Amino acid sequence: MSGLHLPDEQATENFGRALAPLLRPGDVVALFGTLGAGKTSLSRGILLGLGHDGEVASPTFPIVQTYEPPDVSLPVWHVDLYRIEAAHELEELGLDEALMDSALLIEWPERLPSLWPDTLQLRLDHDPRGGRNLTASVPTAWERRWPPR
Repeated sequence: MSGLHLPDEQATENFGRALAPLLRPGDVVALFGTLGAGKTSLSRGILLGLGHDGEVASPTFPIVQTYEPPDVSLPVWHVDLYRIEAAHELEELGLDEALMDSALLIEWPERLPSLWPDTLQLRLDHDPRGGRNLTASVPTAWERRWPPR
């Protein structure tokens, strides 16, 4: 486990930008945290770091928002599982198939029955002194790529 203090939304987005070039097809980044903890800010930073130049909203209502080249340097599925209530809904999303050529950014991953073995797990928690704290659980597949610079 490694930790980092992110003093504001811009720092959270900047961390995402630094993480972006480390992503590869087949990667899963699981973003844990309460409402307003910064999961979407971190996702926005990753997508901007991959070349996206438009808006990045939480995909709460569509559940999955896909980003494809040439808009980004590699295909990314931004997934928000907040509204998922049953296992069959997860199957309909096709996340396993997406991993063949895309990276997944998953908000509210606790709704999954289990995570993929090489999932990078990032937890964002509000810091009572301001900003947020990021704690990372780094799997073996990420050890040579971690931490972002």
